[in-house]
Amino acid sequence: MRRRFATIALVLASILSVGAQGFDNLPDPIGDTEKVVDNTPDSIAKALMSRPQPGSTRKGTNPVMFLIGNSTMRNGTLGNGNNGQWGWGYFFPKYFDANKISVENQALGGMSTRTFYTDLWPAIREALKPGDWVLVSIGHNDQADFFDARRARGVINGVDPDTMIVGFNERKQTNDTVYSYGNYLRRYISEIRAKGANPILMSLTPRNAYDNKGKIVRKPHTEWAIQVANAEGVPFIDLNEISGAKLDSYSRWKVDYHFLGDKIHTSKFGAEMNAESAAMGIFESQDLQLKPLKAMMKVEIPQKYITTNGKPRVFFTGDSTVKNFDNEEDGMWGWASQASTVFDENRITLINAARAGRSTRSFIREGLWDRVYESLQPGDFVTIQFGHNDICPITDAKARGVIPSAKDTLHVYKMDDGTYEVVYSFGWYLKKMIDDTREKGATPILVSLTPRNEWPGGRIERRDNTYGKWYREVVEETGVEFIDMHNISADALDKMFAVKKLPKNKEKAKQKVERIKQKAGVYFKKDHTHASKIGAQLNAQSFAKGLRQNGSPLAEYLRFAK
Repeated sequence: MRRRFATIALVLASILSVGAQGFDNLPDPIGDTEKVVDNTPDSIAKALMSRPQPGSTRKGTNPVMFLIGNSTMRNGTLGNGNNGQWGWGYFFPKYFDANKISVENQALGGMSTRTFYTDLWPAIREALKPGDWVLVSIGHNDQADFFDARRARGVINGVDPDTMIVGFNERKQTNDTVYSYGNYLRRYISEIRAKGANPILMSLTPRNAYDNKGKIVRKPHTEWAIQVANAEGVPFIDLNEISGAKLDSYSRWKVDYHFLGDKIHTSKFGAEMNAESAAMGIFESQDLQLKPLKAMMKVEIPQKYITTNGKPRVFFTGDSTVKNFDNEEDGMWGWASQASTVFDENRITLINAARAGRSTRSFIREGLWDRVYESLQPGDFVTIQFGHNDICPITDAKARGVIPSAKDTLHVYKMDDGTYEVVYSFGWYLKKMIDDTREKGATPILVSLTPRNEWPGGRIERRDNTYGKWYREVVEETGVEFIDMHNISADALDKMFAVKKLPKNKEKAKQKVERIKQKAGVYFKKDHTHASKIGAQLNAQSFAKGLRQNGSPLAEYLRFAK
């Protein structure tokens, strides 16, 4: 066997040449809530304790799928999102039937193909049993120093099985030998098969970087992994390409929020996208070796609102002021239930996708927005109206509060149940829905929240300095069509019930306000927020009025009568 040896000087030259090819050595992830960064030696012991003991999740004689990777697969010292970053391995198990196979995320931040093999792989290899699966997707940290005191994790580029570099490993204080990327992949494959288990090679997650054609950069590790997979007859899943193609279809703003803190580590949005890409890559693969694994998968088809009449559609999103019980004459009604009083349903389909009790944040987190997003087609319209539930507690069980702002701001919160969530601003969530709608070729329409039955000073309450201000800032930033239902309906109610001046006597003034609330109460039901049926009809009329004032494309589907 021909072997090539290199000196430390040649090592430095190799590093420089790789850097010129655009390889990325992962930056330090964001420090977590315990002020520990996950890819430095001082956190390794703690991080190792947070990972499951290899094979410990096995149920009876069921197989285990072991995930081999770095911080893009498992992020943070504890891997629980407490630094705002998530690895995709956290979300991957949901695509498999836990009664048939266990999925163990054995990844660890900071690992390279080499250091995972030398430091973590032996325990996993020992736990392997015939019929197990091992998914290897690692390489982000491979472009690094070979023998430094801090990490000593670099590998040689390419797949040459014979290339090696010998030197003194300062971290381990011993002589060490470094091999090529492909050499380490072959070692994993050989040892997995020796235990009767099944290897899968998967390319790396994409990063937030663009080539000279404006497309997400594809990593050269993919070509190396393909060469090894073909030579060894191993199934290969091109995660880099699957997720990269998704990112290419997004706006730059949307791509940015799939990452957090840097251009490589993902937010929850990005981690969930990569997990879905990895799962679908396996599920849709034509490699017959994956057939037994696919039989253990649990892939759900995205829920959609299905219509077959060929008419354009308008989706109404929001909270209980948009969709309520909507079935008792003297009950509470959302205004979209009365949209048929202003729209010609012979020419447009009305879909009320709102849900009571939701905020922008909880509507998205619970998948209610995803159902709308997956349903959208060019020519559709989407109304976006939230606010009544958004300024609520952020960390309680309902988890619907948002940061009161229109700016693109976020913060990592520890929820009352001990989990962590990145919470964004009111305006950010609105902008996400606006951007998603446009991505699908549909038209978003932002609608201000309905007024409440409160009459300070004898005139109905206006919330123009909070929600109204944030709505308008979003409109200015995005250019979205805006229907100010809040003020259109408030003007109508003021015209019917407001007084120009209250009595100077405070008690008499208070009594006057109460009488106004009682009279206006016919438009509300049970409290100061929810509408009666005629109140819902008033808000629907306000929406139609706003469309006509805007000269909106949606206005052409209105009935001609007021």
